[in-house]
Amino acid sequence: MRPFAGILDLILVQDPVQFSFPGSVERAHTEAVWTWVCRDLAPELIDSERLAEGTYTAADLEAVMSQVLLRMKAGIEAAAADPEKDRRLRATLGSADARDALPGIVLAVRSRALLGKAQAFGKAINAMTDDGAIGAALQSMPLKDPALSALLFHAALPQVSNPTRLATAIIKLSGNATEAAVIRMGFTPVIEAILAHAQNQIFVLQPMGPFADIDLICRSLDRFHRLVRSLTGYIEFARGSRWATIVSAVTKQVSDRIEPRLRDVVSDINQSLRKGREGSDRVDDDRVLAAINGVYLLATIRECRDSLALNALFEQAWSQSGEALELHLQRNLDLIRQNPSDANTGLRLDAGIKMAEVRFNPEYADTLRRARASAERRG
Repeated sequence: MRPFAGILDLILVQDPVQFSFPGSVERAHTEAVWTWVCRDLAPELIDSERLAEGTYTAADLEAVMSQVLLRMKAGIEAAAADPEKDRRLRATLGSADARDALPGIVLAVRSRALLGKAQAFGKAINAMTDDGAIGAALQSMPLKDPALSALLFHAALPQVSNPTRLATAIIKLSGNATEAAVIRMGFTPVIEAILAHAQNQIFVLQPMGPFADIDLICRSLDRFHRLVRSLTGYIEFARGSRWATIVSAVTKQVSDRIEPRLRDVVSDINQSLRKGREGSDRVDDDRVLAAINGVYLLATIRECRDSLALNALFEQAWSQSGEALELHLQRNLDLIRQNPSDANTGLRLDAGIKMAEVRFNPEYADTLRRARASAERRG
């Protein structure tokens, strides 16, 4: 289900959400509010059959939006005036947190036309060549309305390829890099949008099995690194401040999700490239895929390790993975020399060379391919 026909997708965040920010809304809360609207507030305005079929569109909702907003406003006001009605509303929405999110959701719905413009703002930042232009763009946002600017910056940020440019522009406008100066100049919504998006990467990092989308996971890790480094590398957080606490906690959460997979990389390499016992040799495709994915993850962690709490484990895995690859590649080259027609050894060499290209470099992989061709000829 796409709550509110997708018009709020730009500001939705996924569980787990340890820290809440005014510019974003948890998807689960928005789904609860949308169910309340469709079932209790405006059942005759919203086509339940099209909702069930997934064909209800933003244009359909727009046609009745003014009435929907009036009913939402009336429902919230009635609950605010009567503790019993407020209790029933909390029960309907499923939690006090969802009830607390209602005003922000209403503001987002009212501001729906601006969310798309915020996206365009984010894309425009990428084309700006100097901090002065970015600073002027930042000051064009409604900074004196923190609630609205929080929504707009959250919607804009996914389009900004290099969030560090926002941080450096903010520092110039603030006069120095301290947290207090940034807050004083009204740039809290920018910092909190960066923090919210960093936290939202945790959702992507949860599926870590052999069939997980490793490209998506690596992109998410890279994005997390860019977001966190744009803050920790430039903004001087006050010791023990909320922002410093959030960065520390989110970094730990991301690291904790990656750590088990990182521990498996060397084992997966060994098991995928090792020849089986005589008479039972077969290539385990799942293990090969896990090993290749693990090496891609390892290479990504190497680029992002300044934003993670995995230094000791990474260094160990990086060193041991290189040693394991070199050992198994040499053994498999020896085996292919002895028996050039051995299909399983050929498959292991293909996989090992692919891993070596990622773990070492393309030149080393080319050297291995030439060594393999030479070994097959000699055999």
